[in-house]
Amino acid sequence: MSADPASLTHPAALAGMAGAEALDTAAEAAMPPVPAADATPAPVPWHGSPALKGLLAIATIFLMKIAQPLLVPLVVAVVLTFLLSPQVRALRRHGVPEVLGALVLVLALLGGTALLGSALVTPAAQWWARAPSVMSAVEQQIDRLRHAIPILAPPERPPVSRSNVPPPADPIKDKLASEGVTLTRLVLGHVLSFGVSAASTVILLYFLLASEHWMLSRTVEAIPRRRTRALVVAGVRSAQQEIGQFLGALSIINLGVALVTGGAMAWIGLPNPVLWGTLAGVLNFIPYIGPLVAVLLLLTAGLLSFGDSALLVAPAGAYVLIHAIEANVVSPVFVSKRLSLSPISVFLSVMFWGWLWGVAGAVLAVPILVGLRSVCKRNRRLRLLCVYLEGSRRPPPSLASLLRHKRRRPRGQTG
Repeated sequence: MSADPASLTHPAALAGMAGAEALDTAAEAAMPPVPAADATPAPVPWHGSPALKGLLAIATIFLMKIAQPLLVPLVVAVVLTFLLSPQVRALRRHGVPEVLGALVLVLALLGGTALLGSALVTPAAQWWARAPSVMSAVEQQIDRLRHAIPILAPPERPPVSRSNVPPPADPIKDKLASEGVTLTRLVLGHVLSFGVSAASTVILLYFLLASEHWMLSRTVEAIPRRRTRALVVAGVRSAQQEIGQFLGALSIINLGVALVTGGAMAWIGLPNPVLWGTLAGVLNFIPYIGPLVAVLLLLTAGLLSFGDSALLVAPAGAYVLIHAIEANVVSPVFVSKRLSLSPISVFLSVMFWGWLWGVAGAVLAVPILVGLRSVCKRNRRLRLLCVYLEGSRRPPPSLASLLRHKRRRPRGQTG
C-alpha cells in the first residue's frame, strides 16, 4: 500500500517528519564519537614516565663510573676553583689580572705540596722498604691467634722421620703472600695514571681560575629572564662560599689533628712522627673510612716498632682518643650550625662516591654534598631533601607533639 502524495504535503505530516528528524539528530549527538580508522593515540611524553626516569638515572650512574678518568680531575678542579676563586677576585680588586692571580695561587699550591712531599718521601720510603717484615710480623701474629682457636689452627707439619715430605699447603699464608704481591703491583700500576690525572687537574684548575669570571658572565648573559639570572649568580656565589668555608674549617681542624697526632707519636717513641701526623691529618678528610685506615696503619706501625710489648697498641689508642675529641668537641665548635651536615647523609655520600670513584670519590663526597645542599635550598621541589641533608644540633620534637599540632590554614580559606 503506497502513501498518497497529497498526504505527504499535508502540514501535519510535515510536522511529524520534522519531529522524527529532530529525534534522529539528538540521538546521533548523544552517541559517543567513533574514532577514525587511521587515528593514532596521542603520544605520551617520555619525561613523564617514572620507569624511563629510573632507567636514565641508572644509566647516568654507570656512565659516571666508566668515565671516572675524565670526571675525577674535572670535579677536583671545580671544587678547588670554588675554594680559591675568592682569592683570585681579591687579587683582581687590587689590580692583579686574573691570569696572573690564578698562576700565583696554582704555583703556591704546587710549591706547598712539593715541599710537604719532599719532607715525607724519605720516611715513607723507609717504611715501604720494611714491607716484607710487615707481612712476616702480621703472619706471626695471625699464627698465634690461629693456634689459640682450634677451628682456625694451621695444618700440622709431618713428624721428623718424614721430613722429606713437603708440608701441607697453608691457604691463609698463601693468600697473604699473593695479596702482598698484588698490592705491590697495583700501587706501581696506579702511579702513572695518578700522575696523568694530577697534571690534568692542575692545568684545568689554572684555566678555571683564570676564566671563572668570564664563564659566569657568559652563562648569565645567555639567560633571558632577569630573575633567573639573579638566582644563578646567588646560587653560584652561595655554593662557593659554603664549600670554601666548610673546606677551610675542615683544613684547620685536620691541621690541628696532624700536629697533635705527630706530637703524640713522638712522645710514645714511634719512628717518623711527622709522617704519621701528616697521614692522620690527610686521612681525616675522608669521614669514617679515613680514621679507620689511620688506626689500622698505626696498629701495624706499633707492631713493627714495639713487638709484643704493651706499647703495641699505644699509637692507635692515642689516635682514637685524639679523633674522639676532634669529632665530638672541636668540630662542633669550628663548624658552624649553618654548615653542619646530617651524619647519615655524610655516611651515605661517602659510601656512594667511594663506590663510584674509589678514594677520590670518598674525598670529594663531603664537598659534593655541601654543593647539593646549596642547590636544594633554592629549589622548591628539593626542599624535603634539604631537610635530610642539613644537620641540626637541637633535639627534634616528639612524635606526640607533632600529632597534637594543628596545622594552620592559609589566610582566606574557610570551611
